[in-house]
Amino acid sequence: MKKQIITLFLVLISIVAFAQKNELKAAKKAIKNKVFAEAITAISSAESLMGNMSDKNKAEFYFLKGQAFAGQKKYKVAAESFNKLISFEEEIGRKRYSSKALPMLGQLTKEVSEKALKLYNVEKDFSRATQLFYLTYKLSPKDTAFMYNAAVSATQAKEYDTAISYYKELEKIGYTGIVIEYFASNNKSGLEESFDSKALRDGGVKSGLYINPVDKSSESKSSTIVKNIALILKDQGKVDLAIKALSVAREANPNDINLLLAEAELYIKLDKMDKFGELMEEAVKMDPNNPALFFNLGVVNYNQKKKAEAEGYYRKAIELDPEYRDAHLNLAYSILNERVAIVEEMNESLSDFKKYDELEQKQRDVCSKALYHLEKADSIKRTLDTVKTLLNIYDTLEMDDKSKEFRAYYKEMK
Repeated sequence: MKKQIITLFLVLISIVAFAQKNELKAAKKAIKNKVFAEAITAISSAESLMGNMSDKNKAEFYFLKGQAFAGQKKYKVAAESFNKLISFEEEIGRKRYSSKALPMLGQLTKEVSEKALKLYNVEKDFSRATQLFYLTYKLSPKDTAFMYNAAVSATQAKEYDTAISYYKELEKIGYTGIVIEYFASNNKSGLEESFDSKALRDGGVKSGLYINPVDKSSESKSSTIVKNIALILKDQGKVDLAIKALSVAREANPNDINLLLAEAELYIKLDKMDKFGELMEEAVKMDPNNPALFFNLGVVNYNQKKKAEAEGYYRKAIELDPEYRDAHLNLAYSILNERVAIVEEMNESLSDFKKYDELEQKQRDVCSKALYHLEKADSIKRTLDTVKTLLNIYDTLEMDDKSKEFRAYYKEMK
């Protein structure tokens, strides 16, 4: 009786093994004929028999399953199967199918990333792009830039919780986004050109067509990640949490001006301009040659009725960047605002001709003082507002030719 049971057991094993081989054979044939739905059906049948599969059949099963699902563009299942194959063959010490699977996995990753980029850049379907960027990262974990793309795309899709989780995962793995770019100067034109790889650049230099090879590192995205998390929290109405996130990051990176400026922006949202001003003062000490920082300090001081200080900051911004239009414009308007009190006094002195004439001259002096900066702003970018204000000044200063010229501009733009 015992011998009969053993014989029956062996027969059953043989039947199962035969069935496994038949299903795998059917899957292989369907894949060859590109009938992937049939291949998946055969694979599903074989999967229910996996408990008794030999190592050889199990490896083939993972390989065929990856191909079948890849054929149907079911990237996630395909990639999982290829990765299981690679891990399994490493475990058993026999790599029969891994060498074939690796390029397939690479092609799969390429397809997914290209589709993600198309969804993001062309179709503007940020939600689906997010899923595929993240899947690309999972397919190729060394390509962490795809995780960053997934976070950016999720933000665009307004899937804020997803975006924050991805950004935090990037922080956890220490992502910086720094890449090395390769440059060399064209020996003929003298212009610097970029190369896709160090090997290509070095080859160009070796050939004599290029000279002066230079490697340049891109900026780290570490502070950008923290800043983006804070901006998302701000958009969710969690401004206090956003400030806290930036404050913690600034403690770890006290010299990172981007984090400081991001925190400063949040205080504008809270209408805490005094705190904004304090941080801008810090920023100026960190980057004393940045005209935008002085311009922002000018705006803060002007809003706090500190006119002289504001104008000093606007002038410093212009000193650093003579083409800074907004600084010229704000300085001109700050000066011109002196006319308000003068005109009020003139209206009260209509019967005192001597005083009226003195005030009128005072108004002309103010206009003359503001004229250069307003003309400069207008020359950088002309708007109806600059034309209208200049026309008013030219009339006040009795500059008839200019008045005629700008009256024509005004009529044309109005």
